[in-house]
Amino acid sequence: MTKELFLAAFLIGVGLCLSGAGTHLYQMVAKQPAMLRYDGKTFLDTLGHLLMSFICGPYIMLQLGWRHEQGGTLSMTSALVSAMVAFGWSFITGLLFMGAYVAIRYP
Repeated sequence: MTKELFLAAFLIGVGLCLSGAGTHLYQMVAKQPAMLRYDGKTFLDTLGHLLMSFICGPYIMLQLGWRHEQGGTLSMTSALVSAMVAFGWSFITGLLFMGAYVAIRYP
Protein backbone atom coordinates (compact mmCIF):
# COMPACT_ATOMS: atom_id res chain seq x y z
CA MET A 1 0.00 0.00 0.00
CA THR A 2 2.92 2.33 0.64
CA LYS A 3 4.08 1.94 -2.96
CA GLU A 4 0.69 3.08 -4.25
CA LEU A 5 0.71 6.16 -2.01
CA PHE A 6 4.20 7.09 -3.16
CA LEU A 7 3.17 6.59 -6.78
CA ALA A 8 0.16 8.87 -6.28
CA ALA A 9 2.33 11.51 -4.60
CA PHE A 10 4.85 11.23 -7.45
CA LEU A 11 2.11 11.69 -10.06
CA ILE A 12 0.76 14.72 -8.20
CA GLY A 13 4.27 16.19 -8.06
CA VAL A 14 4.85 15.60 -11.77
CA GLY A 15 1.48 17.14 -12.65
CA LEU A 16 2.06 20.17 -10.46
CA CYS A 17 5.57 20.75 -11.83
CA LEU A 18 4.29 20.38 -15.38
CA SER A 19 1.45 22.83 -14.79
CA GLY A 20 3.73 25.39 -13.10
CA ALA A 21 6.31 25.22 -15.87
CA GLY A 22 3.55 25.38 -18.51
CA THR A 23 1.99 28.40 -16.84
CA HIS A 24 5.22 30.37 -16.73
CA LEU A 25 6.12 29.34 -20.29
CA TYR A 26 2.68 30.42 -21.52
CA GLN A 27 2.96 33.77 -19.76
CA MET A 28 6.43 34.34 -21.22
CA VAL A 29 5.40 33.46 -24.79
CA ALA A 30 1.89 34.98 -24.85
CA LYS A 31 2.80 38.09 -22.80
CA GLN A 32 -0.48 37.81 -20.87
CA PRO A 33 -1.47 36.17 -17.58
CA ALA A 34 -2.67 32.58 -17.74
CA MET A 35 -6.34 32.23 -16.84
CA LEU A 36 -8.90 29.44 -16.90
CA ARG A 37 -10.81 30.25 -20.07
CA TYR A 38 -12.18 28.78 -23.25
CA ASP A 39 -12.82 31.87 -25.36
CA GLY A 40 -11.06 32.74 -28.58
CA LYS A 41 -11.41 34.62 -31.84
CA THR A 42 -11.17 31.45 -33.91
CA PHE A 43 -11.79 27.79 -33.26
CA LEU A 44 -8.03 27.15 -32.99
CA ASP A 45 -7.69 29.93 -30.41
CA THR A 46 -10.49 28.32 -28.41
CA LEU A 47 -8.80 24.91 -28.54
CA GLY A 48 -5.46 26.47 -27.55
CA HIS A 49 -6.98 28.24 -24.53
CA LEU A 50 -8.79 25.05 -23.54
CA LEU A 51 -5.56 23.02 -23.75
CA MET A 52 -3.65 25.68 -21.82
CA SER A 53 -6.36 25.76 -19.15
CA PHE A 54 -6.22 21.98 -18.78
CA ILE A 55 -2.44 21.80 -18.47
CA CYS A 56 -1.94 24.95 -16.40
CA GLY A 57 -5.13 24.57 -14.37
CA PRO A 58 -3.69 23.13 -11.13
CA TYR A 59 -1.16 25.94 -10.77
CA ILE A 60 -3.77 28.58 -11.57
CA MET A 61 -6.13 27.05 -8.99
CA LEU A 62 -3.43 27.22 -6.31
CA GLN A 63 -2.89 30.89 -7.14
CA LEU A 64 -6.64 31.57 -6.94
CA GLY A 65 -6.79 30.10 -3.43
CA TRP A 66 -4.22 32.60 -2.11
CA ARG A 67 -6.07 35.75 -3.19
CA HIS A 68 -6.82 38.21 -0.42
CA GLU A 69 -10.33 39.04 0.78
CA GLN A 70 -11.75 42.51 1.44
CA GLY A 71 -9.92 43.08 4.73
CA GLY A 72 -6.57 41.85 3.45
CA THR A 73 -6.98 38.39 4.97
CA LEU A 74 -6.97 34.95 3.38
CA SER A 75 -10.08 32.81 3.30
CA MET A 76 -9.18 29.41 4.74
CA THR A 77 -12.11 27.78 2.97
CA SER A 78 -11.04 29.16 -0.38
CA ALA A 79 -7.43 28.07 0.14
CA LEU A 80 -8.39 24.53 1.18
CA VAL A 81 -10.93 24.00 -1.60
CA SER A 82 -8.58 25.32 -4.26
CA ALA A 83 -5.74 23.13 -2.91
CA MET A 84 -7.92 20.00 -3.00
CA VAL A 85 -9.07 20.75 -6.55
CA ALA A 86 -5.53 21.62 -7.67
CA PHE A 87 -3.94 18.47 -6.26
CA GLY A 88 -6.67 16.24 -7.69
CA TRP A 89 -6.34 17.96 -11.04
CA SER A 90 -2.54 17.70 -10.97
CA PHE A 91 -2.86 13.95 -10.33
CA ILE A 92 -4.81 13.62 -13.58
CA THR A 93 -2.36 15.84 -15.46
CA GLY A 94 0.62 13.89 -14.10
CA LEU A 95 -1.06 10.58 -14.90
CA LEU A 96 -1.65 11.63 -18.51
CA PHE A 97 1.90 12.96 -18.93
CA MET A 98 3.60 9.97 -17.32
CA GLY A 99 1.33 7.55 -19.20
CA ALA A 100 2.29 9.18 -22.50
CA TYR A 101 5.97 9.14 -21.51
CA VAL A 102 5.91 5.43 -20.62
CA ALA A 103 3.92 4.55 -23.74
CA ILE A 104 6.42 6.36 -25.99
CA ARG A 105 9.59 5.34 -24.13
CA TYR A 106 8.77 1.67 -23.55
CA PRO A 107 6.63 0.41 -26.46
